[in-house]
Amino acid sequence: MNWHVEVMAGKLAAVREGRIRRLMICVPPRHLKSHVASISFPAWCLGHDPSAQITCASYAQDLADKLSRDCRRIVASDWYQKLFPTTWLSPQRQAVPEFETTAQGCRIATSVGGVLTRRGADMIIIDDPLKPEEALSQAQRHAANEWYDHTLYSRLNDKLSGALVLIMHRLHEDDLAGHVLGQEEWDVVLLPAIAEAEEWHRVETVFGS
Repeated sequence: MNWHVEVMAGKLAAVREGRIRRLMICVPPRHLKSHVASISFPAWCLGHDPSAQITCASYAQDLADKLSRDCRRIVASDWYQKLFPTTWLSPQRQAVPEFETTAQGCRIATSVGGVLTRRGADMIIIDDPLKPEEALSQAQRHAANEWYDHTLYSRLNDKLSGALVLIMHRLHEDDLAGHVLGQEEWDVVLLPAIAEAEEWHRVETVFGS
């Protein structure tokens, strides 16, 4: 456990509560961003609201599937059932890329560029949309940005109340983080590996949640 994890968790909690609708967290690799945002957070959201529809996207389908399995393992655990007794996995739909609850909530796993036809989401979490080597390619950056604009963004059930979370490490000035900052106002958390100046970060603790 470290303070930066508490900062990320506090901001994600604000997303679930509706206080933040567009959240961007820029953090270096190996700092638990996927564990917090793509594994624990969707499980926590479904625990509070088993009807929530959540889509999680990463740069590759195998990575997205791995994160989905880890999240599903939490939801299926005994300790989770004791914490959230009204959230149950649906026995009819427990596939790796998508699992549902008995309340018709779901967590869908997809890759950047993947097809999401006829699927909607109350919340979309984008976790590392580009590999580091892909960020050097203008074509790869353009493809990821176009997919966000024309496919992913349209999957929000409600464009105003729906939430978008982008968590990644910055790779290029025209990566997805740079692209979306020019479109909407985002709540941005920057956690550099090495701070270039003194920084202050507020840990938002929500008791009883």
